[in-house]
Amino acid sequence: MAEENRFTYENESKKYRRSLTFLMITAVRRNDPSSQVRICYSISNGYYCELFKDGKRKKPTEKFLDDLTAEMKKLASQDLAIQKVHPYTEDAIRIYENQNMHDKAAILQFCRRDHYASYMLDGFMDYFYGAMLDGTGQIKGFRLEPYQHGFMLLFPKKNKVKADVFHGNDKLFAAFEESAKWGETLGVRTAGDLNQAIAKGRVPHLILVQEALQEAKIAKIADRIAKDKKIKIVLIAGPSSSGKTTFSMRLSIQLAAQGKKPHTISMDDFYVNRDDTPLDANGEMDFEAIEALDIPLFNQTMTSLLAGEEVNMPSFNFKTGMREYRGNKMLLKEDDILVIEGIHGLNERLTSKVPKEAKYKIYISALTQLSIDHHNNMSTADGRLMRRMVRDARTRNTTAAETLERWPSVRRGEEENIFPFQEEADVIFNSSCIYETSVLKTYVEPLLFQIEKGSQYYDVANRLLRLLDNFLPIPAEQIALNSIIREFIGGGCFNI
Repeated sequence: MAEENRFTYENESKKYRRSLTFLMITAVRRNDPSSQVRICYSISNGYYCELFKDGKRKKPTEKFLDDLTAEMKKLASQDLAIQKVHPYTEDAIRIYENQNMHDKAAILQFCRRDHYASYMLDGFMDYFYGAMLDGTGQIKGFRLEPYQHGFMLLFPKKNKVKADVFHGNDKLFAAFEESAKWGETLGVRTAGDLNQAIAKGRVPHLILVQEALQEAKIAKIADRIAKDKKIKIVLIAGPSSSGKTTFSMRLSIQLAAQGKKPHTISMDDFYVNRDDTPLDANGEMDFEAIEALDIPLFNQTMTSLLAGEEVNMPSFNFKTGMREYRGNKMLLKEDDILVIEGIHGLNERLTSKVPKEAKYKIYISALTQLSIDHHNNMSTADGRLMRRMVRDARTRNTTAAETLERWPSVRRGEEENIFPFQEEADVIFNSSCIYETSVLKTYVEPLLFQIEKGSQYYDVANRLLRLLDNFLPIPAEQIALNSIIREFIGGGCFNI
């Protein structure tokens, strides 16, 4: 898919998802006004949702899902209008309170606008952060499927007729659940909760506890690695702007505290020579394809090191596009551990000759545990996109429009080379900080405001700005020097 078309497709896909979500929420309300549904996490090609009745989580029955599916199809067949409305903010607060949507009303307590744009469907008001379809008649494909404590709302991926098959992502779900418990520990589950914490001066405590939770998780991973004498190679992979570099450094420090001697290896040094680089569908060099790496050489190097042999390590010269050997020799001793970061770390092809017991695979991503409200989860992709905008502007003098231009290609590489292998990980680490959107806000807003009307990226920039409107800012001075957020805003102790 051409990149310019891909960006349009993704925007249309998100519009469809928002509208389908609104349809489902409305159908729940029509079937049983005492029940509410919460959109929790984005998993595979759908949303994981949970059902609440009288404030308590309730596992949905097969009959509930059948009845809900029937009501959703009925609403779709009626082709009801999805209308945008602009009530006064104080009226919107009253309406949301009356609809028992206290989480959304809490956000509006900090709104400085006279009017608050919302959408109406079948007499029910709600808001979703982006454009919507004009009516329910355009919704054709979806499926509800029980999963864990709740159910999945599954979307069609390549058409609007039939939802894709759902393959459970149990490890990813467990990582989300762990982070949700962190949110409960911190007393922050929604943007409204976070704003209340900021307004009440709880930010320093919030940051300290969040960072302690992450450090404890890293220490636990290091302890698991250190106790297994057979593990000699740690492979770290994750999508763009997950904080892989900072995580690798913090893990190395924890391994050192366990008496190990970590050594970092750059996967970039195993690139094939430029003339041998594979081409993508557009005829351009595809540096993200696994074939861009010399897989046989990588396996040979790893197995030789595991066998106790001294190895002359390769170095890639990015100016000449050629691999070189500069006398950088390595010999693994008893307490030595290799820490290798790269997008293909979870792909078994990369280390097919390495014994399973000798390697430990870590998947890292910014799995945002904070929801805007109960009907709008924070997109993990949006969170990473804002991280990348801030880092690119700081380190590469890149505009937000230039970052958005590259984003479809980045996402394509993730979908092809990273996401299919995330369940292969021995552990999943969530690098998201519950307060990070409020920190990024002051950095990313000026970048987004530079995108003018008429730009093909104006709509997405405007959507992100509306999303950021829901967060009070947090000064960067309060962020720890070794925090993963420092990888993006700068000023950290790792000089990234």
